[in-house]
Amino acid sequence: FSLLFQYSLAPAILKENKWWKIYSSIPGMGKYLKSAFLDGCEMYEDQNQTENSGVGDLYLQCVSNAAVYRPTFVSAIFFACTAVAARMSPSLNKEIWPAKYSAYLIALIITLFIPNTPLFTPFYLLIMRLCAMVFIFIQQVILIDMAYNWNESWVERSNICESREWGSGKKWLQAIVVSSVLLYLGCLIGVILLYKHFSGEAESSCGGNITVITFTWIGILSMLGAQLSGEEGSLLTTAVISAYSTYLAYSTVSKNPNATCNPTLGNEDVWGIAIGLFFTMISLIWTGWSWTAAERLTEEGVETARSLTPVDPARPDPATLNLDVPFLDEEERPTTGLVVSGNDEERFNNRHKDSLWKLNVVLVLISCWVAASLTGWGTISGGIGEAGEHTAANPLVGRFNMVMIALSQNLAVGLYMWTLLAPRIFPDRDFS
Repeated sequence: FSLLFQYSLAPAILKENKWWKIYSSIPGMGKYLKSAFLDGCEMYEDQNQTENSGVGDLYLQCVSNAAVYRPTFVSAIFFACTAVAARMSPSLNKEIWPAKYSAYLIALIITLFIPNTPLFTPFYLLIMRLCAMVFIFIQQVILIDMAYNWNESWVERSNICESREWGSGKKWLQAIVVSSVLLYLGCLIGVILLYKHFSGEAESSCGGNITVITFTWIGILSMLGAQLSGEEGSLLTTAVISAYSTYLAYSTVSKNPNATCNPTLGNEDVWGIAIGLFFTMISLIWTGWSWTAAERLTEEGVETARSLTPVDPARPDPATLNLDVPFLDEEERPTTGLVVSGNDEERFNNRHKDSLWKLNVVLVLISCWVAASLTGWGTISGGIGEAGEHTAANPLVGRFNMVMIALSQNLAVGLYMWTLLAPRIFPDRDFS
């Protein structure tokens, strides 16, 4: 819905194409919807730029951002309510989904007629940025878990192949090394390009960007050194985190409101959106899979089952039965199969009482992160003043976003460094 609203509904409202004219012919509907989406964006109408000018259409950007806020806001509220319900009774998480889908769609339709101010801007805009910042940190945990499992899976495959035929498992170990080298090569190329395009003509004028890029490179080398100097972690895991750190560095410098330091200012950040959504999809898929697979692949995921055999001595022994002779009397048929004891709902609640609500909280953060990725963290890039500053929106917004992303990046790198160094600092403690 977010992409549909951003790239279809918002332009249709401003350009008033054929289907919009058909919809607006309904008395009052078009008027209320259009006024809701344009609320708070009127200030950009006079600064509207043409496509040939090489800068973004501020008016369209504002309306497009407003279009993204609606489905992501409803998603965040939906999963927040689901988290509360799952905390009280985990079984509610898997029930009445047709009603949940209907409630979501009804709420989404209602938001189409709610003005942008004050619900979406500034209230949801601020909440979105804060939750997206938290998700960067959570996403780091997800990527660390995914990378560790990726590495362990290929090592296990290598061991299995080696047990069958000596030397046959080498290809899996080589694949780990090649994947790690490719990721590090991508990091190196990314850092070089960031220095080239985001350091400005005079280095002194873009000190913030240079600091972010330099600390990113230092962090990558520090993680690599810490991993290679000990037995903790793996090369592949470190490479994945390094690649993610490089992406966060790009996200940080691309929010700089100074045009001299930010060549992407005024243009739609297609690469940033694509990479952000890619990491989101990876995180979403892994989160959902790990939450369900963990239940299936552990002892707790399989309830104690017992085979039923005839307990009545008068009944025939199943081992001596002639299966070619049909049972004429149903009562004579021996009972077989698996029976799970206990109440299903109670057992489900006990097993998931501390997990399902957390999953829904992560989905709340993902909803906000999607909104941040599609809207450039709620910024509107366009006019450039004589000093190279953003003239259409408050430059403090861009700098605030830079600080939030950079802080999240440092916390993420620090978290991974802790997983590498903690076992050495506290050798007597179990960090497994």
